[in-house]
Amino acid sequence: MLFYLTTLNLSRFLTEEVPTLKEGEQNAESVSAVEAWNHSDILCRNYVLNGLADALYNVFCEKKTAKELWESLDRKYKTEDAGAKKFLVGRFLDFKMQDSKPVISQVQELQLILHDIHAEGMTLSESFQVAAIIEKPPPAWKDFKNYLKYKRKEMNVEELIIRLRIEEDNRNSERRLFSPNVAKANVVEHGDKYNAKRKPWPSGKDSKLGERKGTFKKKFVEKCYNCDGMGHKASNCKKSKRAREANTVDDISHDVSNINLCAVVSEYF
Repeated sequence: MLFYLTTLNLSRFLTEEVPTLKEGEQNAESVSAVEAWNHSDILCRNYVLNGLADALYNVFCEKKTAKELWESLDRKYKTEDAGAKKFLVGRFLDFKMQDSKPVISQVQELQLILHDIHAEGMTLSESFQVAAIIEKPPPAWKDFKNYLKYKRKEMNVEELIIRLRIEEDNRNSERRLFSPNVAKANVVEHGDKYNAKRKPWPSGKDSKLGERKGTFKKKFVEKCYNCDGMGHKASNCKKSKRAREANTVDDISHDVSNINLCAVVSEYF
């Protein structure tokens, strides 16, 4: 509002007293000067009233001059400004960082509070700001806080924020690396690759031999050399070994007899 009134050349009426004509001074020049001043004062007063909310307009519209109106507003809001300063200081002192939020985002919130404190005219040294920010991280950062406290080299706020950002990035990387979900995901991934190379285990009808393509065997239909039985091999014969040997001797004798008989017949003819 003050800037706007300055552009209109009306800001001086916020501090000037109302001019009055001296006794016996009734010349036209003095009268016109007073009237011009009153006109400009009315404009300045109404510009200020126009910038107020409706509820405040009804309270301050009774003020007769721009100076009186401005001083009333100044007293009202100076008191509120004093309360705002105390409120900002209280917010700064009570500010505590939490583990559930990123540390850097909370540092930025703290910087906004410090900016508001500076805007209110309260100055804080750089060293005080750095020391205050070091005390704010959550309990999980206790070791890093002690490291910063015992560091001899002085830091400014920007350097401290960079160190906090690097530390938080390192902690997040370690948390992701040793997370049980990540380890489980790696096991599942390797397991899937291993299982993909293996053939599926047969189930149901596929588990029966002879019903899967390319795995059935033809039934043996020749004669067994052990027992002369049909439908099985000699290696799978269930008869005893002696029976096998006896059959072998019989077969040999039978073959020899056939040979002798053939020889006799040959000699006869």
